[in-house]
Amino acid sequence: MEIIAIVPARGGSKGVPHKNIKLLGGYPLIAYSIAAAKLSTQIQRTIVSTDSEVIAETALKYGAEVPFMRPKEFAKDTSPDMDFVLHALDWLQSNENKRPEYLVHLRPTTPLRAVELVDEAILELIDNPEATSLRSVQELGEAPEKYFRIDESGYLTGLFPDDPRPEYYNLPRQAFAPAFYPNGYVDIIKSDYVLRDNKLHGPKMIGFTTPKTTEVDTADDFYFLEYELDKCGNALFDYLKTNFAQEE
Repeated sequence: MEIIAIVPARGGSKGVPHKNIKLLGGYPLIAYSIAAAKLSTQIQRTIVSTDSEVIAETALKYGAEVPFMRPKEFAKDTSPDMDFVLHALDWLQSNENKRPEYLVHLRPTTPLRAVELVDEAILELIDNPEATSLRSVQELGEAPEKYFRIDESGYLTGLFPDDPRPEYYNLPRQAFAPAFYPNGYVDIIKSDYVLRDNKLHGPKMIGFTTPKTTEVDTADDFYFLEYELDKCGNALFDYLKTNFAQEE
Protein backbone atom coordinates (compact mmCIF):
# COMPACT_ATOMS: atom_id res chain seq x y z
CA MET A 1 0.00 0.00 0.00
CA GLU A 2 1.46 3.33 -1.05
CA ILE A 3 0.28 6.57 0.54
CA ILE A 4 1.48 9.81 -1.02
CA ALA A 5 0.91 13.32 0.24
CA ILE A 6 0.17 15.83 -2.48
CA VAL A 7 0.54 19.51 -1.71
CA PRO A 8 -0.98 21.73 -4.42
CA ALA A 9 0.58 25.17 -4.69
CA ARG A 10 -0.01 27.23 -7.78
CA GLY A 11 1.89 30.44 -8.29
CA GLY A 12 -0.92 32.79 -9.31
CA SER A 13 -2.61 33.66 -6.03
CA LYS A 14 -4.39 37.01 -6.32
CA GLY A 15 -6.00 37.51 -2.90
CA VAL A 16 -2.62 37.26 -1.18
CA PRO A 17 0.21 37.56 -3.74
CA HIS A 18 2.77 34.73 -3.51
CA LYS A 19 0.67 33.29 -0.70
CA ASN A 20 2.16 29.80 -0.74
CA ILE A 21 5.68 31.07 -0.06
CA LYS A 22 4.76 34.05 2.12
CA LEU A 23 6.59 33.77 5.43
CA LEU A 24 4.79 32.60 8.56
CA GLY A 25 7.04 32.63 11.62
CA GLY A 26 10.04 32.95 9.33
CA TYR A 27 9.13 29.98 7.10
CA PRO A 28 7.24 29.77 3.80
CA LEU A 29 3.61 28.82 4.25
CA ILE A 30 4.05 25.67 2.17
CA ALA A 31 6.83 24.45 4.49
CA TYR A 32 4.27 23.64 7.19
CA SER A 33 2.31 21.25 4.98
CA ILE A 34 5.53 19.61 3.80
CA ALA A 35 6.63 19.21 7.41
CA ALA A 36 3.30 17.60 8.34
CA ALA A 37 3.70 15.04 5.57
CA LYS A 38 7.35 14.36 6.43
CA LEU A 39 6.51 13.77 10.10
CA SER A 40 3.58 11.46 9.36
CA THR A 41 4.10 7.80 10.20
CA GLN A 42 1.77 6.75 7.36
CA ILE A 43 2.88 8.87 4.39
CA GLN A 44 5.75 7.51 2.29
CA ARG A 45 6.28 10.37 -0.17
CA THR A 46 5.57 14.08 -0.27
CA ILE A 47 4.93 15.58 -3.70
CA VAL A 48 4.29 19.24 -4.44
CA SER A 49 2.23 20.02 -7.54
CA THR A 50 3.03 23.52 -8.78
CA ASP A 51 3.35 25.58 -11.92
CA SER A 52 5.91 27.93 -10.31
CA GLU A 53 9.68 27.40 -10.44
CA VAL A 54 10.08 29.52 -7.29
CA ILE A 55 7.60 27.38 -5.35
CA ALA A 56 9.27 24.25 -6.71
CA GLU A 57 12.67 25.39 -5.43
CA THR A 58 11.14 26.21 -2.03
CA ALA A 59 9.45 22.82 -1.84
CA LEU A 60 12.70 21.00 -2.61
CA LYS A 61 14.52 23.01 0.05
CA TYR A 62 12.06 21.82 2.71
CA GLY A 63 12.21 18.17 1.72
CA ALA A 64 9.40 17.60 -0.76
CA GLU A 65 9.66 16.02 -4.19
CA VAL A 66 8.75 18.00 -7.31
CA PRO A 67 8.97 15.29 -9.98
CA PHE A 68 6.87 17.27 -12.46
CA MET A 69 5.61 20.79 -13.11
CA ARG A 70 1.88 21.34 -13.27
CA PRO A 71 0.72 22.63 -16.68
CA LYS A 72 -0.54 26.22 -16.64
CA GLU A 73 -3.97 25.14 -17.86
CA PHE A 74 -4.40 23.21 -14.60
CA ALA A 75 -3.25 26.12 -12.42
CA LYS A 76 -5.85 28.80 -13.09
CA ASP A 77 -8.08 30.56 -10.57
CA THR A 78 -10.94 28.46 -11.88
CA SER A 79 -9.10 25.13 -12.06
CA PRO A 80 -10.84 22.44 -9.97
CA ASP A 81 -8.87 20.15 -7.68
CA MET A 82 -9.64 17.27 -10.03
CA ASP A 83 -7.25 18.76 -12.61
CA PHE A 84 -4.09 18.55 -10.50
CA VAL A 85 -5.10 15.19 -9.03
CA LEU A 86 -5.61 13.56 -12.42
CA HIS A 87 -2.42 15.15 -13.74
CA ALA A 88 -0.41 13.75 -10.82
CA LEU A 89 -1.92 10.28 -11.12
CA ASP A 90 -1.36 10.22 -14.89
CA TRP A 91 2.26 11.32 -14.48
CA LEU A 92 2.97 8.67 -11.85
CA GLN A 93 1.40 5.94 -14.00
CA SER A 94 3.19 7.07 -17.17
CA ASN A 95 6.62 7.71 -15.62
CA GLU A 96 6.80 5.27 -12.70
CA ASN A 97 4.30 2.66 -13.86
CA LYS A 98 2.39 2.85 -10.60
CA ARG A 99 0.00 4.97 -8.67
CA PRO A 100 -0.64 5.32 -4.93
CA GLU A 101 -3.62 3.74 -3.29
CA TYR A 102 -4.25 6.91 -1.32
CA LEU A 103 -3.50 10.57 -1.98
CA VAL A 104 -3.36 12.69 1.17
CA HIS A 105 -4.32 16.18 0.07
CA LEU A 106 -2.65 18.78 2.30
CA ARG A 107 -3.48 22.36 1.37
CA PRO A 108 -0.78 24.93 2.19
CA THR A 109 -3.52 27.33 3.23
CA THR A 110 -4.27 25.29 6.36
CA PRO A 111 -0.77 25.25 7.84
CA LEU A 112 -1.14 24.50 11.56
CA ARG A 113 -2.02 20.82 11.74
CA ALA A 114 -1.41 18.14 14.34
CA VAL A 115 0.44 15.30 12.60
CA GLU A 116 -1.27 12.81 14.90
CA LEU A 117 -4.63 13.80 13.43
CA VAL A 118 -3.33 13.39 9.88
CA ASP A 119 -2.27 9.84 10.71
CA GLU A 120 -5.54 9.16 12.51
CA ALA A 121 -7.48 10.29 9.45
CA ILE A 122 -5.47 8.02 7.14
CA LEU A 123 -6.06 4.99 9.35
CA GLU A 124 -9.76 5.78 9.62
CA LEU A 125 -10.18 5.68 5.84
CA ILE A 126 -8.11 2.51 5.55
CA ASP A 127 -10.35 0.90 8.16
CA ASN A 128 -13.50 1.87 6.22
CA PRO A 129 -13.21 0.21 2.79
CA GLU A 130 -16.76 1.17 1.81
CA ALA A 131 -15.96 4.89 2.08
CA THR A 132 -15.05 6.72 -1.12
CA SER A 133 -12.93 9.41 0.57
CA LEU A 134 -12.31 11.35 3.77
CA ARG A 135 -12.68 15.09 4.29
CA SER A 136 -11.78 17.07 7.37
CA VAL A 137 -14.48 19.36 8.71
CA GLN A 138 -15.14 21.67 11.61
CA GLU A 139 -18.53 22.45 13.09
CA LEU A 140 -20.08 25.76 12.08
CA GLY A 141 -20.98 28.17 14.85
CA GLU A 142 -24.39 28.65 13.25
CA ALA A 143 -26.43 26.33 11.06
CA PRO A 144 -26.86 27.38 7.39
CA GLU A 145 -30.55 27.95 8.14
CA LYS A 146 -29.50 30.97 10.18
CA TYR A 147 -27.67 32.54 7.20
CA PHE A 148 -28.97 35.04 4.65
CA ARG A 149 -28.24 36.19 1.14
CA ILE A 150 -29.11 39.55 -0.40
CA ASP A 151 -31.70 39.25 -3.16
CA GLU A 152 -32.01 41.24 -6.39
CA SER A 153 -33.98 43.94 -4.57
CA GLY A 154 -31.29 44.42 -1.96
CA TYR A 155 -33.18 42.73 0.88
CA LEU A 156 -32.07 39.89 3.10
CA THR A 157 -33.66 36.56 2.35
CA GLY A 158 -33.16 33.13 3.88
CA LEU A 159 -31.20 30.43 2.10
CA PHE A 160 -34.00 27.87 2.45
CA PRO A 161 -37.18 29.38 0.97
CA ASP A 162 -38.94 26.00 1.01
CA ASP A 163 -38.69 25.68 4.80
CA PRO A 164 -42.35 25.76 5.93
CA ARG A 165 -41.63 27.32 9.32
CA PRO A 166 -42.40 31.05 9.42
CA GLU A 167 -39.17 33.03 9.72
CA TYR A 168 -37.32 29.78 10.41
CA TYR A 169 -34.03 31.72 10.55
CA ASN A 170 -35.16 33.27 13.85
CA LEU A 171 -35.48 29.91 15.58
CA PRO A 172 -32.84 29.06 18.21
CA ARG A 173 -29.78 27.22 16.91
CA GLN A 174 -30.90 24.11 18.82
CA ALA A 175 -33.73 23.78 16.27
CA PHE A 176 -31.26 22.83 13.56
CA ALA A 177 -28.93 19.90 13.01
CA PRO A 178 -25.20 20.60 13.39
CA ALA A 179 -23.51 21.62 10.14
CA PHE A 180 -19.90 21.21 9.15
CA TYR A 181 -17.48 23.17 6.98
CA PRO A 182 -14.62 21.50 5.04
CA ASN A 183 -11.46 23.15 6.37
CA GLY A 184 -8.60 21.63 4.36
CA TYR A 185 -6.91 20.14 7.41
CA VAL A 186 -6.56 16.76 5.69
CA ASP A 187 -8.49 15.29 2.77
CA ILE A 188 -7.77 11.76 1.56
CA ILE A 189 -8.57 10.49 -1.91
CA LYS A 190 -8.71 6.92 -3.22
CA SER A 191 -6.92 6.81 -6.54
CA ASP A 192 -8.87 3.84 -7.89
CA TYR A 193 -12.18 5.52 -7.13
CA VAL A 194 -11.15 8.80 -8.81
CA LEU A 195 -10.01 7.04 -11.97
CA ARG A 196 -12.98 4.69 -12.10
CA ASP A 197 -15.80 7.15 -11.38
CA ASN A 198 -14.17 10.44 -12.41
CA LYS A 199 -15.16 12.01 -9.10
CA LEU A 200 -12.88 13.33 -6.41
CA HIS A 201 -14.68 12.44 -3.18
CA GLY A 202 -17.75 10.43 -4.09
CA PRO A 203 -20.98 9.85 -2.15
CA LYS A 204 -19.49 8.14 0.90
CA MET A 205 -17.22 10.76 2.42
CA ILE A 206 -16.03 10.22 5.96
CA GLY A 207 -16.43 13.46 7.90
CA PHE A 208 -13.30 13.73 10.01
CA THR A 209 -13.92 16.39 12.64
CA THR A 210 -10.91 18.48 13.63
CA PRO A 211 -10.40 21.40 15.99
CA LYS A 212 -11.25 24.77 14.51
CA THR A 213 -8.36 25.93 12.37
CA THR A 214 -7.39 29.09 10.53
CA GLU A 215 -7.28 28.99 6.75
CA VAL A 216 -5.35 31.60 4.80
CA ASP A 217 -7.58 33.63 2.49
CA THR A 218 -6.50 37.19 3.32
CA ALA A 219 -3.44 39.03 4.63
CA ASP A 220 -5.21 39.38 7.98
CA ASP A 221 -5.23 35.60 8.34
CA PHE A 222 -1.43 35.66 8.42
CA TYR A 223 -1.51 38.11 11.33
CA PHE A 224 -3.82 35.80 13.27
CA LEU A 225 -1.65 32.76 12.53
CA GLU A 226 1.41 34.66 13.74
CA TYR A 227 -0.51 35.37 16.95
CA GLU A 228 -1.38 31.67 17.29
CA LEU A 229 2.26 30.66 16.86
CA ASP A 230 3.37 33.22 19.43
CA LYS A 231 0.75 32.33 22.05
CA CYS A 232 0.22 28.62 21.52
CA GLY A 233 3.23 27.32 19.63
CA ASN A 234 3.03 24.46 17.15
CA ALA A 235 4.91 21.18 16.67
CA LEU A 236 5.44 21.83 12.96
CA PHE A 237 6.95 25.22 13.77
CA ASP A 238 9.25 23.54 16.28
CA TYR A 239 10.31 20.99 13.65
CA LEU A 240 11.08 23.74 11.15
CA LYS A 241 13.09 25.72 13.70
CA THR A 242 15.11 22.61 14.57
CA ASN A 243 15.94 21.75 10.98
CA PHE A 244 15.95 24.99 8.98
CA ALA A 245 17.13 28.56 9.48
CA GLN A 246 14.38 31.15 9.66
CA GLU A 247 14.06 33.42 6.66
CA GLU A 248 13.48 37.15 6.61
